[in-house]
Amino acid sequence: MIRTIVVRGAIYASLVIATLIFLIPIYLMVNTSLKDPAIVNLDNAWAVPRRLYIENYFTVLRDFGPRFRFSLFIAIGATALSSVVGSLNGYVLTKFKLPGRNIAFPLMLFAMFMPYQAILIPLVQFMRTIHLYGGLAGLILIHTVYGIPVTTLIFRNFYAEIPDEIFEAGLIDGSDFLELYRHIVFPLSLPGFVVVIIWQFTQIWNDFLFGFFLTNTTNQPVTVGLAQLVGSEAVKWSMPMAGAVIVGLPPLLVYIVMGRYFVQGLLAGSLRG
Repeated sequence: MIRTIVVRGAIYASLVIATLIFLIPIYLMVNTSLKDPAIVNLDNAWAVPRRLYIENYFTVLRDFGPRFRFSLFIAIGATALSSVVGSLNGYVLTKFKLPGRNIAFPLMLFAMFMPYQAILIPLVQFMRTIHLYGGLAGLILIHTVYGIPVTTLIFRNFYAEIPDEIFEAGLIDGSDFLELYRHIVFPLSLPGFVVVIIWQFTQIWNDFLFGFFLTNTTNQPVTVGLAQLVGSEAVKWSMPMAGAVIVGLPPLLVYIVMGRYFVQGLLAGSLRG
């Protein structure tokens, strides 16, 4: 009994210590963001500010307003489109014996392992050719296309758990492709959609490469703006830290709202597919 209590206490103590170590960067970020930019230096980095200088957040929000809305439109639009297309792809690849599907799926997954930097120059030229360079529609299209392989993989494994007899019964009743998806597949897809929404929203919101190279100065996401806050000479660290706190809030809210379903959806189909 005593040994069990000691072991359990040691485990909890280790977890508490690990949590505190993990929270150190967050503490420094929030603590620095609430200090007067004129007094921030390495000597007082750990000190708690005597007065909360929330003006940093108002300044960042004023400067980040257009970029924040731009990033939200991109993240929400591309996440919704890639999730729906990935769901339909997973549905077709799992439940319909189409010719060539065993070739199409590996080719689709191959795109997951292609580094963005390898296709950046031809991608910029292509976006200019189709007149979508520098705008909202272009970034939504790019993130949608690049999100399709991973969303297809997740949904394919998820739909492998649904018994084929359900679809066969629906076909016998006269349901077509879209009716089967709307009445059977989609209602069962909540855990899968939670996973891909969290994954896609986080990846798109944190993107810097496409946001930097495929936009102009009037249409830039928050990640590019956050990098510009640092500057190239003297850095007022309160401003970048306040910006980092603000930029980190949307993905955090998504995890808080949908996190309870994340592990359930991520493990769905892990035994098959």
